[in-house]
Amino acid sequence: MTQNIRNIAIIAHVDHGKTTLVDKIIHASKIFDAHQQFDDLILDNNDLERERGITIVSKNVSVRYNGVKINIIDTPGHADFGGEVERVLKMADGVLLLVDAFEGAMPQTRFVLSKALDLGLKPIVVVNKVDKENCRPDEVHEQVFDLMFNLGATEDQLDFVTLYGSSKQGWMSTDWKVKTDSITPLLDAVIESIPAAPVNEGTPQMQVTSLDYSSFVGRIAIGRVHRGTLKEGANMSLMKADGSVKKVKIKELQVFEGLGRTKVAEVSSGDICAVTGIEGFDIGDTLADAENPEALERIAIDEPTMNMLFTINNSPFFGKEGKFVTSRHLRDRLFKETEKNLALRVKETDREDTFLVFGRGILHLSVLIETMRREGYELQLGQPQVLYKEDENGNRLEPVEHLVVDVPEETAGKVIELVTMRKGELSIMEPKGDLQHLEFNIPSRGLIGLRNNVLTATAGEAIMNHRFASYEPHKGAIPGRISGSLISLESGPGTAYTIDKMQDRGVFFVDPGEEVYGGQVIGEHTRPNDLTINIQKGKKLTNMRASGSDDNVKIVPKRQFSLEDAMEYIQKDEYLEVTPKSVRMRKIYLDENERLRYAKTADAQ
Repeated sequence: MTQNIRNIAIIAHVDHGKTTLVDKIIHASKIFDAHQQFDDLILDNNDLERERGITIVSKNVSVRYNGVKINIIDTPGHADFGGEVERVLKMADGVLLLVDAFEGAMPQTRFVLSKALDLGLKPIVVVNKVDKENCRPDEVHEQVFDLMFNLGATEDQLDFVTLYGSSKQGWMSTDWKVKTDSITPLLDAVIESIPAAPVNEGTPQMQVTSLDYSSFVGRIAIGRVHRGTLKEGANMSLMKADGSVKKVKIKELQVFEGLGRTKVAEVSSGDICAVTGIEGFDIGDTLADAENPEALERIAIDEPTMNMLFTINNSPFFGKEGKFVTSRHLRDRLFKETEKNLALRVKETDREDTFLVFGRGILHLSVLIETMRREGYELQLGQPQVLYKEDENGNRLEPVEHLVVDVPEETAGKVIELVTMRKGELSIMEPKGDLQHLEFNIPSRGLIGLRNNVLTATAGEAIMNHRFASYEPHKGAIPGRISGSLISLESGPGTAYTIDKMQDRGVFFVDPGEEVYGGQVIGEHTRPNDLTINIQKGKKLTNMRASGSDDNVKIVPKRQFSLEDAMEYIQKDEYLEVTPKSVRMRKIYLDENERLRYAKTADAQ
């Protein structure tokens, strides 16, 4: 017995046009009334997603086409959000693999695709952006086939349908040279080749794979009904991770229709629904029959590879710009995040105002920090640290990543030099269009701070992507930042006169007139040691006019840092102070004498 439901997840590398394609499917299925106006990127409804052009949180939408309901799940394209991907694929029967007609299958795509193939999902390949110049659709098609073969796809999975087109221009076709006028060939292919959601008879079972929150009804559990039928008002059992079973009652059931949800009396197996009225559930829990509960296998999530110290802001500027500044605020917010962010772990330390937060990578952690600062939190961060393991013989293992860099030919040598200095090993080097395609295996800690150096060396033209590969034996010491820091001696606004006179000492991170405090890192020294300087001194004024010495000051603009750049830049003895308006670097010990004492004890150890 089957029904007219298709559940499909869209997977693609960052910026290959996934969210745009969903927009076009939504428009093609005429969900909107004629008078409704919608922007582009309908599903990227979070400010951060729109600014960065990436999907961070997976979302559901459903369209109806030729009497068939298609549930579409938009998944994140970045391996740092793998926690999102792994649980979302549990709801799908097939995947749409979207690949750029020039770039081909990228490392992040490989990561998500391997998860989908392991779950036995049937793929449809969409080669997007065939309208771009120097695109190579046929080569990309071959490349995707080889990739699936290498990932151990079954014969049925390798017999995939391929469509070509441009989601931006809103057309799809089975031949890239034949342009059509709509996206319907894609919808036809979905109905023909993705298996219909099977109807499993028996006692009801649903796994919670995602959650939503409403200020009216509280937490809402979202998942796919695996077996049987869920009914409104029914008594159920909630099966937890620790094996305990809790009695709950379904208050309301909703299914996805278009961009919203519709209330229904019952949901049969194969459809995706939202359940309200259940308290105390976690992602991965099973909602099962009240009398004979049976649990579904829990979602396995890859372990974090990096951690950072989060602590309250105790700088002299504390509380000036944010409204949530206490350790209680910070603690509650971090633990609330772990409820829905599966790949994140929070561990309390021996100090009640300091927490260790474990994540997948710099991007995963920076998205959390950026979200928190926009909500009004002030906090300080320590230097990111990778997580080590030990094998059975007691040898130290560290996370190693697969790094892919596409770079203009003339600067490829500089990139290879930078990566090999950080214990990276070059595995592939081949031309790709007018770029050089380089692949490396590099320890995760070698990636911290690498992007900045590579972009500087290649005048901003390198395209870098990486994904976690495996744990391997420790590769030895990696040289860190060579230059020391310029540290402010006093508090107050810096003067243009002094900054001008000190420009030979290094590059400044502050402009004249900007308020700084003693112990704040205000620049990068030209030498390896730290240097404490006073930038608050003004010019001694006399009533004598000197010829030639009163020239205008010419100050180089300050160096700007994004949040990720700053996270990668700080040293072991530095903190990053993050507030809703500013990102500042500072020494952990603001007082110079305390810094010297700390440095001596660190050297002694």
